[in-house]
Amino acid sequence: MVDFSGIGGYSKEMLEALKQPPKIQKTDDETRLKEQTDAFEALILKYMLDTALKTDDGLLPKAPGHDIYESMYRDTLSESLSGSFGFSELLYNYLQDLQK
Repeated sequence: MVDFSGIGGYSKEMLEALKQPPKIQKTDDETRLKEQTDAFEALILKYMLDTALKTDDGLLPKAPGHDIYESMYRDTLSESLSGSFGFSELLYNYLQDLQK
């Protein structure tokens, strides 16, 4: 049997470590959960902003692409506001309690 452990600069320990599944630290899971709850809060805020900032004014004609720019503005606004309204923190704490 041929030993390939020294080829390419890999030691036996490194090869054994590669065989093991990666270990995800708890902080990574918490970070991902926080990102997802912030994204959910951004979605809620987007729907709220769509309703609150609805501007159907018959006096001013809409320029081409107006709806697209307005939607992009609301998306950006909702993403920047997410994490500060409390929905994300409430959902994050609830999901943390469910995991325990």
